[in-house]
Amino acid sequence: MAAVTLLSTRGLCRNFGGLQAVQNVDFDLPQGEIRALIGPNGAGKTTFVSMLCGRIAASSGTVSFQGRDVTALPAHRRISLGMAYTFQITSIFENLTVFENVALAVQHRLGRAGKQLKTAVMETLTRVGLEGRAEQVAGDLAYGHQRLLEIAMGLGQEPKLLILDEPTQGLSDAEIKAFIALIREVSATTTVLLIEHNISVVMALADSITVLNFGEIIAQGTPDEIHANKAVQAAYLGG
Repeated sequence: MAAVTLLSTRGLCRNFGGLQAVQNVDFDLPQGEIRALIGPNGAGKTTFVSMLCGRIAASSGTVSFQGRDVTALPAHRRISLGMAYTFQITSIFENLTVFENVALAVQHRLGRAGKQLKTAVMETLTRVGLEGRAEQVAGDLAYGHQRLLEIAMGLGQEPKLLILDEPTQGLSDAEIKAFIALIREVSATTTVLLIEHNISVVMALADSITVLNFGEIIAQGTPDEIHANKAVQAAYLGG
């Protein structure tokens, strides 16, 4: 049986003045896959993902999610349809506790549900290893723990698609190992798209990899295929 396409783009472009940051990208993400998006700095990865989740408007082209054209929908409407994303720069509520940050995300799904809400928040914090920091003020967390908190906020929405932009940045080796295990677990019920510079993480996690360079897709395939691709080696991996 053919895989169901969860997310797709056709002819997606974004211009900033005279700079074409993303150029005519056709992209398909099957449901249930872990897809990595890689490429050199300035390749257009974050711009592309920002158009997927509605933070940046496309200059032209379309974005479809679950078979629905969402190109004109704002970010909060896409979230309500089942997209969740974390940013390259952490986006947490620094003056709230860790618990309160995740509760805001869970509330969006459950509403004000008292004990049920508390249980869901603590289960989510346990998944990312932050259950012991629930009452800590989020702004006092180490940077790596803030990254994990942001992932917890995404998971708290129980999304159909989880988009992660540089999720392992600032994590220790032990935290990266735990992150890999977490994403493998998450992928049983959630499609994952991650931008990641740590190639060992990409190779350990990704079912397939899309490579961007100068705003265009230059390659797509399995980790082994991408590792052996001469164009990718020249543009990004070296060798």
